[in-house]
Amino acid sequence: MINYDKFGQTYCTQDDLCSILYKNPEQDISKFLLTQEDSDLYNKSVNKYHNQIPTIDAYKLLDGSIEDFDEFNQTQWDMPDEYKEFDICAWLLEQCKHEAEVQRVGEELLLYQEKNLFDLLKFLKYFVDELRENNIVWGVGRGSSVASFVLYLIGVHKINSIYYDLEINEFLR
Repeated sequence: MINYDKFGQTYCTQDDLCSILYKNPEQDISKFLLTQEDSDLYNKSVNKYHNQIPTIDAYKLLDGSIEDFDEFNQTQWDMPDEYKEFDICAWLLEQCKHEAEVQRVGEELLLYQEKNLFDLLKFLKYFVDELRENNIVWGVGRGSSVASFVLYLIGVHKINSIYYDLEINEFLR
């Protein structure tokens, strides 16, 4: 059984881990988090008897509020530095072909900025670039995200929200 804390982190006890391994002996347990006591016991045994087996990290209950946790995670995007420093606003405006697109991008960028989502846009640019570079196919568009012209320009979806007169407020409320 996997347990979840208020932040959505998962952890298990040694009994939970044994049940998981019993059902799937090939399971990679190195990514699991054990309670501190169980982690110490397991790692002590591994270090003493089985050096080739990976140790398991201990679950640590985080301090703070869910809002603090979310704010911290919004700064932890795993992407190359060139994308972290990328001027996503300038790039998006360069993609515009006429004044209506410039206006729409400006309107959306204000909403993305208000919600502190520029790092998300940079990550999505990186992610789509990686998909394209590796010839990986992804969907045409789904849900309310197709109302974002900015996401269309980045390539997240293939639905031109200006053409279909979709309001950005359907996505960024």
